[in-house]
Amino acid sequence: MYQYHTLNNGIKIVFRQNGSTVTHSGVYINVGSRDEKGRDEGMAHFIEHTVFKGTEHRHSYHILNRIDGVGGELNAFTTKEETCIYASSLSIHLERCLELFADIIFHSTFPEKEIEKEKDVVLEEINSYKDSPADLIYDDFEQYIFDGHPLAHNILGTPHNVKHFSQQRLLDFMHRNYTTDRMVISVVGNADFKRVVHLCEKYFGDYPCRTSDADRSLAPDYNRFERTVGRRTHQMHVMVGGAAPDTFDERKVAFSLLNNIVGGPAMNSRLNVAIREKHGFCYTVESQYTPFSDAGLFYIYGGIESDALDQYLDKVRQQLRLLSETQLTATQLHNAKQQFVGQMAINNESPLNEMQAIGKSYLTYDRVDTLEEMQRDIEAVSAKEISDLAADYFNPDRFSYLIFK
Repeated sequence: MYQYHTLNNGIKIVFRQNGSTVTHSGVYINVGSRDEKGRDEGMAHFIEHTVFKGTEHRHSYHILNRIDGVGGELNAFTTKEETCIYASSLSIHLERCLELFADIIFHSTFPEKEIEKEKDVVLEEINSYKDSPADLIYDDFEQYIFDGHPLAHNILGTPHNVKHFSQQRLLDFMHRNYTTDRMVISVVGNADFKRVVHLCEKYFGDYPCRTSDADRSLAPDYNRFERTVGRRTHQMHVMVGGAAPDTFDERKVAFSLLNNIVGGPAMNSRLNVAIREKHGFCYTVESQYTPFSDAGLFYIYGGIESDALDQYLDKVRQQLRLLSETQLTATQLHNAKQQFVGQMAINNESPLNEMQAIGKSYLTYDRVDTLEEMQRDIEAVSAKEISDLAADYFNPDRFSYLIFK
């Protein structure tokens, strides 16, 4: 189903063919905000913005018009551990997408005039983010958990740092981190694999092999905390959570299933039924599992009525305690697995989502599991594994608490 190739310089390619008239392509780079140190905080995200502002061959307008001008979409995003530059276009325009990726990754010049304009854009993005407590609380929670470590960084950076970014510092950061051993080209669309390889060789193959000597410091021990922050919001925003398995932990699949049972996106999640549906004092309640390469976090977010905090926390603890003390019945476990597999299948129906998922997977694990393989792994999870994980990770005495009110 998936086809792979590695260029002589170490850049990897993963591809799946479909019959669509639209092809989705992107380059994943194993660089994120955790690779920043000191005054570079926010630089990975700022580079994601400014690689579109000029290269040795193109001005900003020509970069933006290269894909959008033929009806496509060019975009990028940054996480704590990756950067992705990607595009969606008619399949006949795959070559111009790959050529443009190579140009902005290897030939960006970061014109000073464009840098100064983009600083204002990013500063406004930071201000906008601060106005959204339901989003901000996630990053603040991670900041307290990983206090003093690069994983604590807000991806957007700080206003002070952003204001002092310069052309040379951006070029230096990119040279240190955007190395060929940290790149994966991901393509999903209606193309011949030999042609995809040929185009990647044509536009990426001539760049010399470079390996990163960047020192990604190990994640710190989990730092438990309890904090209440006055934000003058109408709703109270509450985050509860703690440590979880990392990306390479063999229990990751079982914990992902457990998280989906607790507070996944479905309306029948345990938290949604027990709190919103039965009592109505909570508009949003959901859990999230975020695995990093050497750490993991589990958190439960709730947007609740201002006088319902104690009742809300009691209900959350009750549901977590039930999962740790009582094994799922065979029917409950079967239904949970069926639901989880169905959600993954629906998500994979989007070729754009699939392109991003397989790019990240190949970058992280050097392989991509098919839906059938993922289903097999999920089916292998036992009820005892679920309850053991809940007992290990859902101890409320080890949880951290962050409240915006």
